[in-house]
Amino acid sequence: MVFISTKYPSMEKPHKKRHADNSLEELFGNVLQQLRKEKGLSQEELGLESGYHRTYIGMLERGKKNPSIKTIFQLAETLKVEPSELIERIQKISKIR
Repeated sequence: MVFISTKYPSMEKPHKKRHADNSLEELFGNVLQQLRKEKGLSQEELGLESGYHRTYIGMLERGKKNPSIKTIFQLAETLKVEPSELIERIQKISKIR
């Protein structure tokens, strides 16, 4: 008798996602984190200046929360960029045009 080993999909390690495979929430989070760091702000500082709690900023950056239009505009104002800058950066890394 010969036993053949098979891999079950549920047992395989997930591959690290590429930018094109990330959700829009994750892409937004990547862009938000990048801009925040470019401006030299901590999550807590961005939260305080924008009126959001630091844990919410962290959840946005990890793609766990979906920002409203109001949130996008408020964060952009705090980061001193146009809201469209956030969207343009997402488009560049996701190739959604």
